This record gives sequence, C-alpha cells and structure tokens, in this order.
Amino acid sequence: MVYQIAFTRVSRNAKTGPIPVTTTSAETCPDACPLKKNGCYADNGPLGLFWRKVTERKAGMAWQAALNEITKLPKGTLWRHNQSGDLPGDGDAISFTALDQLVGANKGKRGFTYTHKPLRDMADQLAILASNKAGFTINLSANNLAHADRLAALQIAPVVVVLPADQKTATKTPEGRAVAICPATISDDIDCARCGLCAVANRKAIIGFPAHGAAKRKAEKIALAA
Repeated sequence: MVYQIAFTRVSRNAKTGPIPVTTTSAETCPDACPLKKNGCYADNGPLGLFWRKVTERKAGMAWQAALNEITKLPKGTLWRHNQSGDLPGDGDAISFTALDQLVGANKGKRGFTYTHKPLRDMADQLAILASNKAGFTINLSANNLAHADRLAALQIAPVVVVLPADQKTATKTPEGRAVAICPATISDDIDCARCGLCAVANRKAIIGFPAHGAAKRKAEKIALAA
C-alpha cells in the first residue's frame, strides 16, 4: 500500500499550536479501534473534510515525499505525526518497513504520535518499543481506564486514554496508576507546542483526553465501558 500523507509545516490547530503535523490516509486506521466511525474526533468538522481529501488522494503527497519533509525539519523540532490516521500498515497491521522509515526520518527530532493498533503479537510490541527507544514517541491509545492498565503493563510505551467528557481533574486507573488531564483540554493558554508531555517516551503518568468533538457522546460511551 502506498500511503497518502499531508505534511503541514505550521499547524493552525489551537490544541497543537504552531508545530508541524501530518495527516495520514484512513486505511491505516485499525478496525480494532472502537472509535472508528463511532466517535473519533477526526471524522468531523474541517479536519474530517481535510482527512477525506487526503484519503481520496486529493490532498497531501506520497509517503516518501512526506518522509523527505520530515527529514528536513531542524534538529530538536517537536512535531506531531497523525492528527488523524494511524501508524503505517493496512487496518490492524503495522508495516515494520514503513515504521522504520518514519523513525529514521525523525532522527534528531521530537516526533510523537498515538496508535490504536491492537498489537496482535510480540513483533508489534517490539516494533513499538524500538521506535520509542529510537526517539520517535508512540503513545498507546487506551479506550478506558481498565484498558490503560493493560497497556501500561506491557511496559513498551507511554499510554493515553479516553475519558468522559466532563472529567477535568486528575484521576487514577483501577490499578492505581496516575492519570493526568491533557493541559490543552482544560486551558486555552497551553498547547502541544508549550507542553510536549506526549513526546516524553519514558514518562510515568498516563495522559487523559476527555471525549471531545461533534461525536463526543459516542466516544464517552467507550470511555465508560468496562
């Protein structure tokens, strides 16, 4: 599969702040993700429209061209991979070759992303671990607090989790792990550019994202599921 990817040098998204971001075609999103077409914030609004253009190859560029843009970023640049889309690989699969290419392009930078890929076997887990050790931070996305405990127990990557829409204060998982609320969701003065927590691969705290967007009630049901 030749993935389509849009590279935005300076994001206008108020939550990310003016950092580079990418958008990857929707075939990378895993069927295992319960938010797929069921509460994903990226399906709606201007981002949803743009994402569909990228998926239809009406916007963006081929994978290798995007890698070239990432490679040219100055050393130390904080950037977000995938404001929508997932790690390279069709559906639930991870393309190890393409992921290695992405990690290589990020060398010397502070790239970070999130994945809902189901980590079907040890090979998937080792690929995530290797990426984080190499400086490209992949956050494992949990559907709820109990799921966050299971992902954190793997000890291969930092974890983020969907929370109920009205959860605005720090909380804990069922097993007692600390969950900090994403600062950008509770303060207009903070964005990814100023925070950078999601790019810290060895952090202990799980980052919680209250359900948001036009379909936040659907996402909230997933966050509340056992």
